[in-house]
Amino acid sequence: MSSLVDEVRAGRTAEAVSLLDGMTDAERRACFPELKALRKELRADQWTAQARRAYPTLHAAGAACQTGAAGVASWLAASDMRWWPASPGVLIDLLGDRAPGWLGDVVHRLAERPVSSRVPYELMAGLVRLSGCPVPTTEAYVHGWVEHIGHVWQHGDTVLDRLRKDPHLGRLAAALFETNDIGGRLAWTATEGPDSWTEALARLTVEGALDRRATVDACLARLLRGGPAADHRVFLRMLKSFALTREEEREHLADWLALASEAASVVAAHAQSVLASLALDGELTARQLAELSGAVLFRTEKKLVRAQLVLLGKVIARDASTADELLPAVAQAFGHEDSDVQERALKLVERHVRKAGTAEVREELATAAGQLIPTLRARAAQSLGASPVAAEPVTYEEVLPPAPEPVRLAPAPDSATELAEEIGALLATDGDVATFERALDGLVRHAYRDRDMLMEALEPVVAGRWWNQRDPRHGFGADDHFTGNHGLFNAAHGLELLLATLRGNLLTTTLDKARRRWTVTTDCGHSPLARAFETRIWEVAYRIRTEPLPFLLSTPTWGTGLLEPDELVARLDEYRRLGARVSDADFAQALLRVRRGDRAVAEAAARRAAELGTPEGTRLSAWLVSGAPAVPAFRRRTAQDRILVESAEVPELQGDFPSGFRPLGRPASVYRDRWHCYHWSDGMRQHWLALLPEQREVVAVRMLRDFSSVAVNDSRGDAAVLPLLAESGGEAGEAVHLAVAYGLGARHPEDRLAAVDALLVLAARGQLDAARIGADLGQLARLGTVKPSRLVESMRTAVATGANATIWGMLRHTLPALLADLASEGSAAPARGLADLLAVAAECAERTGAREEIPHLARTADRRGSSRLVTQARRLRGTLAQGVAA
Repeated sequence: MSSLVDEVRAGRTAEAVSLLDGMTDAERRACFPELKALRKELRADQWTAQARRAYPTLHAAGAACQTGAAGVASWLAASDMRWWPASPGVLIDLLGDRAPGWLGDVVHRLAERPVSSRVPYELMAGLVRLSGCPVPTTEAYVHGWVEHIGHVWQHGDTVLDRLRKDPHLGRLAAALFETNDIGGRLAWTATEGPDSWTEALARLTVEGALDRRATVDACLARLLRGGPAADHRVFLRMLKSFALTREEEREHLADWLALASEAASVVAAHAQSVLASLALDGELTARQLAELSGAVLFRTEKKLVRAQLVLLGKVIARDASTADELLPAVAQAFGHEDSDVQERALKLVERHVRKAGTAEVREELATAAGQLIPTLRARAAQSLGASPVAAEPVTYEEVLPPAPEPVRLAPAPDSATELAEEIGALLATDGDVATFERALDGLVRHAYRDRDMLMEALEPVVAGRWWNQRDPRHGFGADDHFTGNHGLFNAAHGLELLLATLRGNLLTTTLDKARRRWTVTTDCGHSPLARAFETRIWEVAYRIRTEPLPFLLSTPTWGTGLLEPDELVARLDEYRRLGARVSDADFAQALLRVRRGDRAVAEAAARRAAELGTPEGTRLSAWLVSGAPAVPAFRRRTAQDRILVESAEVPELQGDFPSGFRPLGRPASVYRDRWHCYHWSDGMRQHWLALLPEQREVVAVRMLRDFSSVAVNDSRGDAAVLPLLAESGGEAGEAVHLAVAYGLGARHPEDRLAAVDALLVLAARGQLDAARIGADLGQLARLGTVKPSRLVESMRTAVATGANATIWGMLRHTLPALLADLASEGSAAPARGLADLLAVAAECAERTGAREEIPHLARTADRRGSSRLVTQARRLRGTLAQGVAA
């Protein structure tokens, strides 16, 4: 037995196979425990040269020394064997003497593994061949088969040739249409000719190797099922390669109708073209065409909608008797969200309305015209006899989504075990402000009460942390790691620092130096925010080691970071009763968080704080009576393609605050502050906002360049904190509005959605200056920073919530800046998306009954032609002239 293990350790596969061939089943089974032990040994560090040498032989030997099909399949597909496996040929040779039924069981178990297990297709196919079992049709097997067939190496060998030779072609080809995410693999080969799957399968249906009816049915069913874009492209190309006859197209009429109504755009367009051909040849009844049109005309793809309207017009022109069925179908487009579609549909109805045979149809058309935009409704009143637009505008009332209610923090967990579970989750997810602050306060409380019990509860959490391993291979210790140039790069890192302190992994001198060293401002704009956050964490860590705090004074009352003054007074009173020494950094953070905006509450709490008779009580009392948080002076600066904001000094943040907090009150400069820095953690921004929950402008100024990156540099995720910025307290001024403006023009949809959420929160709280943000968007669009095409998507999302007046209040200040360049002859081409922005503005104006003049709009509306830009400009001008609310 040991000789086999020696050969495995040495990686001598041929010698090991020779030994195994001479063993009985009982002798092989007796070797397996040693092989398992060797596997465990190698798994501890599977990247060494010894492990790489031994693994292929171990893979083969372990499979040969087991008799259970489940065990062999598990061994063969094990993740630790995946990097250096034995070759399929060796494995098939070792397993080839087993019973066919047993081999079939193994191969089907392997085939059931996920694709990510990367079980070699050659191994599975070889076992299928030896066992004679039915070929598996699982996802892993079909993916492997496709990849194997697609790798054409030999001269003259093609995908078509390989498929012709495959004995399981029928079964696997049928499974191909049932396998998920297969399109990418099918498209890997050439897109045309015998090396493409589409051409090969089409050829095989002609030759009779594949049943044509079944294959076409399967392809259509796959397109109906949907899936990734790669699947749509490949299976549509395959369907086209079948070159269906007119008889076959008629047989699948229901499929075409379903595809045109619900499938992806590219598939629906093909189905629509097939149906159009059938309809023009009289193969489709008027009722069937009307039913199809009812679904297609409300799709968002304007190309499909226009094509359907063209088709309806052609059919009515050819056969006037279809007008009674088809004109009401056309009228369904009167309610389409795009006004251009509405106008096309109205023109079509006006052209053929005389062909309507009954008064009921005309009445139905006139009723449907009520869905048209006001300018088209007025036109329909003359041509169709529809109800005229009301002379008096309807009073519009804005209904905004309710502003989020602040969430009160729950107390820190009483149980050390519960606290440890929360900390474990936080280390994995970083968490929000409320969760982090609860965990931080919980660590401080339990370290004060019973340190030993806390450490016992935390053992499972810290066991796997690298700084708890004391492994010399890491090359540096915990002290170097936590005090490196990048500091505490996120909140979870701060929790790790406290855990390492509790475990004794950091020197007390390291903690002392770290809490003192943050005294010099670097030139990074984020540094004051990062420094204040880190100063508090390092101070807490130092006090845990030297003089534990009973609890934190600065734990906020609300999830925004705001601290109620009554709570802070009560905490200071408890400190006085316990005789505990206050931490300077903790108290400084508490002062910055305490609510001063409500003067009555603040002044009442100030009197109680003064009665404590402690220095901190006196300081808190003076802070509370000093008035609402100071707002520094701000100045806008244009830096290349960005508009940024500078802030002046905030004297009240300088005074008696610890050195780590004083930079918060220093001026923020666009040109002097370096903006390339290591503060890359998106999760930290919410904690920076919680530093000054009543002075969000001070924080937003220092994050404004980050927010601008979502529009200028197409970064992703930098706008995620915007809703929290809108929920925070204090004035919403230059920086806050610019931050939201940048988010509305972000490259990525999730950032735009976050900006829309922030916009609606500000509006619901009565803090949105629509004129300011509208003018900001106009300036940014003229700079090329915010693209109107992206802004359109944000505006549409906001309008969908019902915020028509809010969006109109913005766009009426945005559009003049974009239209100004079109006001003179020979001007530049309009910005991409401007026509759509005009359409959104027109819709808002129609709904709100706006009646005013927009600078430069008339000049655009008077341009010659009927482009979408001119059409929407005329629509908006007409709406503003009428002032009718829809």
